[in-house]
Amino acid sequence: MSLDELFERPQYSLEQSCKERLLVTELRRLTEHHRRGCAAYARILATLPPTGGEGLAGVPYLPVSLFKSHRLVSIPDAEVFKVMTSSGTTGQAVSSVVVDRATAERQSRALTTIMATVLGPRRLPMIIIDAPNVVRDRRRFNARAAGVLGMASLGRRHFYALDDDMQLDRDGLRDFLRRHDGEPLLIFGFTYMVWRYLLQRLDVGEADLSGATLIHSGGWKALQDQAVDNGTFKRVLGEVTGLRRVHNFYGMVEQVGSVFLEGPDGFLHPPNFADVIIRDPATWQEAPDGTVGVIEVLSALPLSYPGHALLTEDLGVVHGVGDPAQGWGGRRLEVVGRVPRAELRGCSDVHARVAEAVPAA
Repeated sequence: MSLDELFERPQYSLEQSCKERLLVTELRRLTEHHRRGCAAYARILATLPPTGGEGLAGVPYLPVSLFKSHRLVSIPDAEVFKVMTSSGTTGQAVSSVVVDRATAERQSRALTTIMATVLGPRRLPMIIIDAPNVVRDRRRFNARAAGVLGMASLGRRHFYALDDDMQLDRDGLRDFLRRHDGEPLLIFGFTYMVWRYLLQRLDVGEADLSGATLIHSGGWKALQDQAVDNGTFKRVLGEVTGLRRVHNFYGMVEQVGSVFLEGPDGFLHPPNFADVIIRDPATWQEAPDGTVGVIEVLSALPLSYPGHALLTEDLGVVHGVGDPAQGWGGRRLEVVGRVPRAELRGCSDVHARVAEAVPAA
């Protein structure tokens, strides 16, 4: 089965053993591709200790923080299509990821096929919980802009719900909902921004979003500091707007496109062309299911940079494997926090740190 077939088959439809065999082949091919194309990566591989384990656990991985300090690229400068940077507050180092057109096309196709699982095949009228000035330079932009642009491609007749001062455009929202009354809608926003700039500013019943599906992401730390967990977030969303179809996702700028989507079981599921390993921080061996450890993410997408196997700065636990017959196969991931002393990187959390100096309206 080729990568194209992994795209074309319904996501989350593969038995885990079959998926792993296919991914191991693709990831080993990518390892050699990047070894040949990126001299820095080849030197790093030569110094890395064995990963331990077979299968996916045997694929060499890089700490995601290397993208803050090294230019890891497997293509000539003439083939650079865009450069993406991770979120970061002032003074923080940010990751820099170089993307060519082939990788960008894979990322876009991947996001489309993942989100079709919950949105269907048609592009829906879309509300973006952000300001229109978030997207500037299309050649070089940060994770927040990349997230907005990526998701915007899944919708149509886009309405940005915030103005450039991050104030809720109530009149514009009412007009948008009136024009699309009775239609299914798509809403996208980073988690903290949905909470602060939409839910904390709307009165109960002011905006009926019961016909919408919300896709959100970007980190939970800022909300957890306010005692807002996933259950509270969904409950308040339903009480204020009537919206019940809600899907969180886990992703990062170093692996754009390979997002892990929240299923009806409340866990995050990797798509056909990606997977996750939990590593024991004491031994760096693969941890058994049910054990908290450091999240490693694997993706068959990156051609322009060696980002196919990355050890993140997040802690998580895998709760077994889902049922592909029910439409939600793959490992069931729960993200439980950050590695101690890791920098604040989630799009929502970074924005929250800056925004705390500005009182809510």
